Amino acid sequence: MFQLGKTIVSEEIIEKDFVCNLSACKGACCIDGEAGAPLEKSEVQKLKEVYPIVKSYLRKEGIQAIEEQGTAVQTSTGELETPLIDGVDCAYVIFDDKGTAMCAIEEAYNQGEIDWKKPISCHLYPIRVQEYSEFSAVNYHKWDICDDACALGKELQVPVYKFVKEALIRKFGENWYIELEKVAENLKT
Repeated sequence: MFQLGKTIVSEEIIEKDFVCNLSACKGACCIDGEAGAPLEKSEVQKLKEVYPIVKSYLRKEGIQAIEEQGTAVQTSTGELETPLIDGVDCAYVIFDDKGTAMCAIEEAYNQGEIDWKKPISCHLYPIRVQEYSEFSAVNYHKWDICDDACALGKELQVPVYKFVKEALIRKFGENWYIELEKVAENLKT
C-alpha cells in the first residue's frame, strides 16, 4: 500500500494485469452477483436526470424494475446501488446481438445522447474505492468471472491502472494519475 494525496492505494493495481475480454465473459459482471452497481450520492441525481433518455435503450424488464424500485436503491446497510431485475441483472443491462451484456447508460453516452458515461464504480472496475472519513482506499477486486480479463491483460502486458486510466482520472484527477504513474515507474525499478 502507498499513499497518494488523500488516497491509500493497493500496489496490486500496478502489479496485476487486466483487459476486459467481453468475447469470453459476455459482460458477466453486469448480470452476476448479489447487488447492483455501487453508486455515489451525486450519481443518484444523475441517474434521475438521464433516465428519460436511457429508458429508450432499456429492456422492458429493466424499465419495470426501475419504475418499481426507482433509478437507484438504498440497501438495508445504507449503501446506494443500481436496482436489479429479479435480484440478478442490473436494471440498466441490455444485450447485443451476440448475447453480451452492455450498459444502456453507456450506450446512450456513446450515441451522444447524454454526457455521463456510467456509474464510476462500473467505469473503474476491477478497481473498487472505499470511502472513509479521512481518505479513500483504492483496491484491486479479484473476481473469478474476470479470469479471462486477467489472462488477456497478462498477454497484452496492461496493468490494471493503465486499463482504467480514464476512470481513475475521472475519479481522482489528472495530477493524481500522473503521481500514480511515477509510483508505478519506481516500483518497476
